[in-house]
Amino acid sequence: MTGPPCLRRGEDALKLSIIHGGAIAVRNGTVVWTGTSSDISASIKLEQDAVEIDATGRVVTPGFVDSHTHPLYSGTRQAEYALRASGADYEEIARAGGGILNSVARTRAATSAQIKETLVKHLGTMLQFGTTTVEVKSGYGLDFDTELRCLQIASDVAEDWPQTMLMTFLGAHEVPLEFLDHPDQYLDYLIKEVLPAIRERKLADFVDIFCEKGVFTANQSARYLRAAAGMGFKLKIHADEFHDTGGAAVAVETDASSADHLLSISKENIKRIAASNTVATLLPGTALFLGKPFPRGRELLDAGACVAIATDFNPGSCFCESMPFMINLAVCQCGFTIEEAVTAATINGAAALGIADRKGALAPGMDADMILWNLDDYRGIAYHLAVPDIAGVIVNGHLVSTMFD
Repeated sequence: MTGPPCLRRGEDALKLSIIHGGAIAVRNGTVVWTGTSSDISASIKLEQDAVEIDATGRVVTPGFVDSHTHPLYSGTRQAEYALRASGADYEEIARAGGGILNSVARTRAATSAQIKETLVKHLGTMLQFGTTTVEVKSGYGLDFDTELRCLQIASDVAEDWPQTMLMTFLGAHEVPLEFLDHPDQYLDYLIKEVLPAIRERKLADFVDIFCEKGVFTANQSARYLRAAAGMGFKLKIHADEFHDTGGAAVAVETDASSADHLLSISKENIKRIAASNTVATLLPGTALFLGKPFPRGRELLDAGACVAIATDFNPGSCFCESMPFMINLAVCQCGFTIEEAVTAATINGAAALGIADRKGALAPGMDADMILWNLDDYRGIAYHLAVPDIAGVIVNGHLVSTMFD
């Protein structure tokens, strides 16, 4: 995955820059050399206490960058899943008081220890499945105290946790019951009271909003994101998931880092996002989980968009932490080539988080985050459906998860 730390699109998204018989040297968590095993002895002198890992016969890739997850919550929604299995629609369930507001009630009532337990559990599973960098969203509190409490829990966990974690404030995930039928008043509240407190405490890197029919309109989303940008936040947006609401256009207009979901994006906005520096982040697991049409990955790729894929792990619409499975779905259902899917899960995921200068590739100067695969061909990552052949995961040069014999 060597190359400039930029958005990979078009032909660049196909270039994996594979080294056969390769070797990687790491010092203090940073890659300092890559090349062939036959050249390493002439280029690198090992320190006396250096650790050597023999990956003979294995594939080594950058660690996955999961740029869209929702693991800050308490309580499951498996009862709603059963209702959907019986024929109820996701939006129908939400209108009846289920959906996001169900998780909001449970999360507000939960202790900090319970929220932390859920977060750590799912981060651990993500790590086993090769995710070394993860974006973590709030959004199941929708009030001042719970939102800040959740972000503080994540920040505290991040201090000692092996994965790199970036925080996103998603207070505009839904309109809470306290502001029912008054979404503009709720956004004013977030802008005037919550965003400044989060900024002061440095609890979030990004601000996100759910631009969707029945939640927040394109105009409301643009107003909110511009206010957040004015406070120094980077921007993301849940865009055009169930309906074409123009969320992708808002992402481009506000120079958002990414527009996520895009199941219902228009052809006009595919062209618009392809001509921009906003990453189109697709979440194929959500389409599968909800029984919706899969995102039109091939159209976005052919238009020249920079495309990432992520899990959208959350308790209601995609209870799955596996980036390898998202690669499977991207190839099988969204028209990606295997190379484009690997790019989307690594360097383009990093681009969606503004960290492609240090994550998502194995090259000198990059963080030493990598996956060791029980495979002799990278194409097996997409080929082995839902069963990732991961032998070990390395974060910052340290083997943190291993399935070695």
